[in-house]
Amino acid sequence: MSLILRNLFKQLSVRSALKPPVISTVPRHFMSSKPVPYEIVDPNEKKLLNQDIINKVNSQIANNEQGRLFAVVHISGKQFKITEGDIIIVEGYWPPTAGDKIKLEKTMLVGSKDFTLIGTPLLQDGLVDIYATVIEKTLSHTKTNFKKKRRKQYTNINFYRVQQTMLRINQIVIKGTVDSPPDVTGLEHRIL
Repeated sequence: MSLILRNLFKQLSVRSALKPPVISTVPRHFMSSKPVPYEIVDPNEKKLLNQDIINKVNSQIANNEQGRLFAVVHISGKQFKITEGDIIIVEGYWPPTAGDKIKLEKTMLVGSKDFTLIGTPLLQDGLVDIYATVIEKTLSHTKTNFKKKRRKQYTNINFYRVQQTMLRINQIVIKGTVDSPPDVTGLEHRIL
C-alpha cells in the first residue's frame, strides 16, 4: 500500500513541477470572479464630450430653455436633491435664523431634462446659484435612547430632541457657461 502511495506522490510532484505556476496579472473585480481587462486609453481617440454638445448646453442656458432644474447640494455634512419650491430639513445645529435668505454654495450636480452637469466633487464657482430662505428653526420629536443589561439590574433611559432647520429652495439659476471656468484672481501677492 505504501508503495502505491509513494508512486502516486511522485507522479503528482512531477506533474506539478512541469506546470508553471499560475500568476494572474489582471486584477479581479471585488464582486465577480472573472478577471477585468485593462483599458488602454488612446489620447487621439474621439472624446465623448465634444464641442457640439457643449455649445448645445450653453445655448439652452443662454436662452433659458432648460426647464425645471434640479440640483444636489451639500449642507451640514449631508447631500440633498432639490428643485425649486422644495422644503428640506437640516438636522443638527446650523447658525442661520428664521427669515434669513441664504445662498447655497456647495453644489455637486445640477441638471435638467436634457443635460446634467456633474462636479468633481463640486461644480466650479460662479456656474450655479441656489437661493434659499430659512423658514423655521425647531426641535424634532422626542426620541428615546434606552439601554439595558440583562441580569445586572441596569436600565438607562434618555430622552432627547435634535435641532432642525427648515429651508425653502427659492431659485436655482445657471448663470455661467459650461467649459469656461472663471479666471483665477488673488494670486498677485503670492510667491509661487
